[in-house]
Amino acid sequence: MTERKPRKDAVRNRAAAFAAADTLFTECRSPEEVTMADIAAAAGVGKGTLFRAFGDRTGLIRALYAARLEPLRTAVGEGPPPLGPTTPPLKRVPALLDAVLCFKLDNRHLALALEGNGADSPYLTEHYESWHTLLRDLLDRVPGVAESDFTAHALLAATRADLVEYLAGVKGVPREELRGQLAKFSAGVLGSEA
Repeated sequence: MTERKPRKDAVRNRAAAFAAADTLFTECRSPEEVTMADIAAAAGVGKGTLFRAFGDRTGLIRALYAARLEPLRTAVGEGPPPLGPTTPPLKRVPALLDAVLCFKLDNRHLALALEGNGADSPYLTEHYESWHTLLRDLLDRVPGVAESDFTAHALLAATRADLVEYLAGVKGVPREELRGQLAKFSAGVLGSEA
């Protein structure tokens, strides 16, 4: 059976909703301020259109986050070094953490909206589980790293959206300084040079 192509207006509405949500989340003081009504108005669609397409605000945020994350996932799964699968673990782990940190810096309010979404734990999201599994498996191949499961959680905690927002947004730590601090931290955990 062939897969049905989405209608042109549905594709257009999805793109408009993503663009509106991107703008609203980027410009807001707090992600909680952005409502489905705000996104619908900015996208030029009805609220019902958004609810039919995404289910609810969390569904829209998850869909947008997944769309923004896809280039990074592709680079990790198929790309060249330092993120790609042919890179040795001692180089790939810090590169992966740096890429996740940069993604969170570039999509801070969207990441906060997803990770801080009331009933959902950020640890139960699909993307967290995939990053954790990848890191754990890489850490299993690094000599001297004990408890790879916990260590993967601890390394990912350094890229949590609320921490990134606190350091970059509240404390004003520059991007390159944050990246350098994360590189030193991961080198310490891995027992390698920064």
